[in-house]
Amino acid sequence: MSTSRGLGTDFDRWLGKLFRKGPFTALIVLVKITEPKVEPLRSTFVHVVGNEIDWGDIVLMLRGAGVNWDGAAFFPTRDGDGGLVPDELARGRLRELETSLREDRLVLNKGAFFDVWGRNLKVEEA
Repeated sequence: MSTSRGLGTDFDRWLGKLFRKGPFTALIVLVKITEPKVEPLRSTFVHVVGNEIDWGDIVLMLRGAGVNWDGAAFFPTRDGDGGLVPDELARGRLRELETSLREDRLVLNKGAFFDVWGRNLKVEEA
């Protein structure tokens, strides 16, 4: 993982550990936090094929969502062989995740949940 920028965020450490097992597909959900509520805003998926990305790169990518967000949850997923998930399957898994989040925001804790600075977050019951 690139550390030349000296970020060393919780996200960077999480990604470094996760990528040791190889490429994966990440389901991503952006949320708005207005205590006591956490509201999903946008979701997408990306294929992570290298570990030369850091939190700063992710923030730049997520700007394309066109919304102000307070948190981003990442749900790594792999195919049956431990590799990248085909796009159609990733879309299906993302829809299932969105449905689960509508029913229970605590599902965010099942992923890796970070604030805008790449620090770990956790949703607590109100």
